[in-house]
Amino acid sequence: MTQRPRVLFVCVHNAGRSQMAQGWLRFLAGDRVDVRSAGSVPADQVNPVAVRAMAEIGIDITTEQPKLLTAAEVRTSDLVITMGCGDSCPVFPGTRYQDWPLPDPAGQPIEVVRQVRDQIRTRVEVLLTDLVGDH
Repeated sequence: MTQRPRVLFVCVHNAGRSQMAQGWLRFLAGDRVDVRSAGSVPADQVNPVAVRAMAEIGIDITTEQPKLLTAAEVRTSDLVITMGCGDSCPVFPGTRYQDWPLPDPAGQPIEVVRQVRDQIRTRVEVLLTDLVGDH
């Protein structure tokens, strides 16, 4: 691949799972991957428990804001990873999709959010190997 792969993580509120996934991929890939996230119905802020869970492992997502998913975001992505947004995610021919069925951390205690965070890390590590080889 001559340019950096473009990955878009999508969940309903863009406040938990997709923000943590974006944080993990940025942390693990550095500048080798262009990573973004969005939500079909974005929340007002990133889930504070998700922020705390990521901070525990040294990843700062405090400056992130939930963003509205647009057709342009999807169209300009090489890979769209959905996390529970179902039919509200637009689908375009030629764009690769994956669905990661992960529990929604909204309203969950830190112990549950840590489990989701760690599941996301495992999936992101596999994804990164697929996108750019050894990491």
